[in-house]
Amino acid sequence: MRFRGKLLAVFALTVFVSVAAVAWIISSLARRSFEKINAERTAALVAQFRRDFARQGEEIERRVDAISSGDTALRMGLTLSHGAPDYGTYLNEAKTLADNQQLDFLEFVDSQGTIISSAQWPAKFGYKDASFPGESAPKKAFLKREELPDGAALGVFATGEVRLGDKPLFVIGGRRLDKNFLASLELPAGMRAMFYQNLEGGFSPRLLIDSSGRTQAADPITPLIEEIRRQPRETTRLVHWSSNAADDETIDGIPLTGLDQQLLGILLVADSRQPYVELRQHIRSAALLSGSAGVLLAILLSGWAASRVTRPVEQLAQAARQVAAGDWSAQVAVTSSDELGELAESFNRMTRELIEQRERLVQAERVAAWRELARRLAHELKNPLFPLQLTVENLLRARQQSPEQFEEIFQESSATLLAEIANLKTIISRFSEFSRMPQPHFQPVQVNELVQNVARLFQAQLHAGDRARIECKLELAEAMEPVAADTELLHRALSNLVLNAMDAMPQGGVLSLRTRQEEGRACIEVSDTGVGLTPEECERVFTPYYTSKTHGTGLGLAIVQSVISDHGGRISVRSEAGRGTTFMVELPCNADKLPAAGEGGSSSGSTT
Repeated sequence: MRFRGKLLAVFALTVFVSVAAVAWIISSLARRSFEKINAERTAALVAQFRRDFARQGEEIERRVDAISSGDTALRMGLTLSHGAPDYGTYLNEAKTLADNQQLDFLEFVDSQGTIISSAQWPAKFGYKDASFPGESAPKKAFLKREELPDGAALGVFATGEVRLGDKPLFVIGGRRLDKNFLASLELPAGMRAMFYQNLEGGFSPRLLIDSSGRTQAADPITPLIEEIRRQPRETTRLVHWSSNAADDETIDGIPLTGLDQQLLGILLVADSRQPYVELRQHIRSAALLSGSAGVLLAILLSGWAASRVTRPVEQLAQAARQVAAGDWSAQVAVTSSDELGELAESFNRMTRELIEQRERLVQAERVAAWRELARRLAHELKNPLFPLQLTVENLLRARQQSPEQFEEIFQESSATLLAEIANLKTIISRFSEFSRMPQPHFQPVQVNELVQNVARLFQAQLHAGDRARIECKLELAEAMEPVAADTELLHRALSNLVLNAMDAMPQGGVLSLRTRQEEGRACIEVSDTGVGLTPEECERVFTPYYTSKTHGTGLGLAIVQSVISDHGGRISVRSEAGRGTTFMVELPCNADKLPAAGEGGSSSGSTT
């Protein structure tokens, strides 16, 4: 990825992360605020329920006290204090008084628990009420289960007492705890109340009511009710009524118990989460809108930053590529005085210094090359000059001291002189050859055929009787494509490599010549199993005048490298001391140079 793309990615990611973080923080704060407000509203509703419950109880207490102090209750108490009265005369009194006082439940009970009159179930006349608490009945309102002809019901009750003599008369009155009671609660917007009457052994949906009557689809709320029925304590749970999150409610369940702490009902306060869901949706929409605007802004900023930052950097990169390609005069325009301007100025100064250093280096290399050439020439010429001097001195001495033997000595000395002069000519020709390497004349060359010709040239020397036997192996790839090259120059280079390989195996060994084709290049390998080279020798082996042999000019591999370089190829060496050496030659196809070869005719040069 280019720097401009990375800059855009960084800007976009920064905006995205920032917007996402802000949206998450706001959403978390909104959720916490909503939960806090919900808890406060629920607590307020529960407090209101308790106040309404207390208010209803106080109202029922007043009405029961009014009945207890009324004429009917006093007559019944007076009759009860005079022995065994006829209770049948009071059968319908409870119903009449209950209607007058707007009570749903009203019963007169003697001290033994016998029902004298019942408004809600007249047929209970004369029966004993097993749940009657007697004189221990609380003075304040309480919740009580009441049996009716059509089933049980829950109500808020109060107890009054009429005492005339030794036998008190108790008045028990109350009102139903039903939808009318729930409807009387003043609920904040978004909240509603439900009531579960725990009148059966198991959960029954028909016992769950709200202010409108029976609640439908009670399945989602069933686990909450079952949990409170198992452990009567206040419990809160999030209830999902449908797949739409706006329909969710946070429901707080409050257990309601009777005089014996038995669970009689569960008040359910539901708070809708629709405001929170809508707020969360608004936050997400705002975050999406902000994120989109931020990404657009990031694109604009990255474009500006690219023109401000990346363009000078790209110019520097282009100039660096020019320098790497050899154009050390490359310069970049300095358009600012900031860090980028300083970088451009430093680059321009670096290229100027490189040019100056290159000129000094070239001059130093020229001086060093001439000095090395003079040293090598002096060394190579000194060896044959010393025998020449001795031979001439011997001739002069022989003529002066032994004229009769001069003819014989002259013949021997002449042979010595001619041999050393020939040696001098050979040395001079090698240096002359290296100094005037001919340019290649390109023509189609079959690489496998060239390698086979070189192998045949040295076949006799490989099996010569005066040296250890060397086995030659050819591993030639099939269907090798021809390359544009100079046959004679390549023949000379490969011959030098084969000669080096033979010199490296004085005790015999294996000479391997391999060819292969890869990615439009022809590869030739010359391997031996000789003494090998050290890492230092591998680094300097192509340096002119460097040699590890006792007798040698150090020009052979330099000539090989020059030939391969003139063909646009490269040569490398891989070796390990004691395990042999491999020279690897890579030649390009040079197809674009074939027309020049056709115009120039066949190449010239001598074969080594």
